[in-house]
Amino acid sequence: MNRLVLLFLLAGLLGGGGGWLFNALVLDEPEVPVVKQPPTPESVLGLKRPDFTLGNVDGQRVSAADFNGEVLLLNFWATWCEPCRAEMPMLDQLHAELSDQGFQVVGIALDDVQQARAFVEKLGIKYPVLVGMADVMATGRVYGNRSGFLPYSVLIDRSEIIRWTHLGEISRSEVMEQVRPFL
Repeated sequence: MNRLVLLFLLAGLLGGGGGWLFNALVLDEPEVPVVKQPPTPESVLGLKRPDFTLGNVDGQRVSAADFNGEVLLLNFWATWCEPCRAEMPMLDQLHAELSDQGFQVVGIALDDVQQARAFVEKLGIKYPVLVGMADVMATGRVYGNRSGFLPYSVLIDRSEIIRWTHLGEISRSEVMEQVRPFL
């Protein structure tokens, strides 16, 4: 009886080994999936603007295509982010001054809708503000903010091409220097 068990074990090992050898020698190697890293701020420059659809502070859906033909500054921010809060009045002023030339600021808040709405109302921000959590993080990533740090700004020309990205608080002079050639 022991011989019979040993014979079955030996047949199984040879069969399994033969199958492995056949697979290794005859069949193609399986493709290893390539894990694509999220883009960096530099890698999105010169690319066409990715589309997105997010809710605004009033609950309406807004997409990137709603701003076609505009020079667009996307500004990713949050109510808990001190540099974000510091730059928003300046961005609102620039939006008011340059909107008749086709310049549009769009705030994209990584936040709770009620908190973002209350903050925007308190500051009197007039430019559109979109808000969300996971969807805003995903949108930021496709625009090159793989780290998720805030504030993060992206300038898009009238042809929907990304022309400038900036991680951190921006000044009026920085924005004007980047925007002026596209107005």
